[in-house]
Amino acid sequence: MPDSIFSLSARDRADFFQAAVARVGRNAILLEKDVWVVWALRALFEDPIGAHLVFKGGTSLSKAHRLIERFSEDVDLTYDIRELAGDLLPRAAGGAVLDIPATPSQVRRVRAILDERLPAWVRGTVAPVIQARLDRDGAQATIEIAGSNLSIRYDQQDHGQVKSAVLLEFGARATGEPADFHDIACDSAAAGLDIDLPTARARVMKAERTFWEKATAVHVFCRSGDPVGNHKARHWYDLERLDANGVAVIAIADTDLAAQVATHKSAFFRENDAAGARIDYHTAVGGGLQLVPVGPHLAELEADYAAMQADGLLPEGALTFARLMARCGEIER
Repeated sequence: MPDSIFSLSARDRADFFQAAVARVGRNAILLEKDVWVVWALRALFEDPIGAHLVFKGGTSLSKAHRLIERFSEDVDLTYDIRELAGDLLPRAAGGAVLDIPATPSQVRRVRAILDERLPAWVRGTVAPVIQARLDRDGAQATIEIAGSNLSIRYDQQDHGQVKSAVLLEFGARATGEPADFHDIACDSAAAGLDIDLPTARARVMKAERTFWEKATAVHVFCRSGDPVGNHKARHWYDLERLDANGVAVIAIADTDLAAQVATHKSAFFRENDAAGARIDYHTAVGGGLQLVPVGPHLAELEADYAAMQADGLLPEGALTFARLMARCGEIER
């Protein structure tokens, strides 16, 4: 049986990743981080807590759906709101727990309590699961917790904007549905080298919902005037790739799903535009979507896109920024 990647010395691990670079076409820093992403997914979804988790976001589009080619660094996860706040939520006539409170005041109460319960769950439940799996696999890493986020730091040295840690970002304001199961492998497995690498089987948000999650997030960015932040340009890249791979047209045709996302975000993610007016998600998904920013926002986004390219997070041959904005304009229309 081949050696586990975690049983190798630091020098031998570095040699393995360097050998994989020539065959996979991604730099060694990202290949190593990718191994830890898959390891983290395995640790979570092989534990009983995985029954109530959904893997979502850009990393799911890359690792599970194989719809994007950029490197996605962090792991976004939804812990079913009905598990964490079922005692606070309304019930249907048949007794099933609903995922959205009935009134704005109830939404505020649920949000406040979730803001207390979720970090406590991460500290008291998730962290022990991760630590036990680290011990079992002989994997050398430390756990860092900040609120509802947990980082698995496997090296003290970062590389530019690429951190030597996998950030697990937990949310609990939704069910994560619709979702289905996917098998997930390390990118370096494609090198065919004789090393035992982690694999995972995770419950993953369907790509159509991820399209609407990202499209509405981009809409808010375009309308709100908030600063870009590091690597936010990934959302625009992902939207273009979802359209190029036929997902956007399916998502846009699914008006029930669009309305579901709009209803959920209207309850839990209320945002204002630059003038202070409330952003209407239903109007956005019903034909009023803005995906191309204007003014200083556009220049900030272009600089962020260039930074992603410099860090090797985008594939060779990625669209120019101007072409990306043109494609997003087509999706918007």
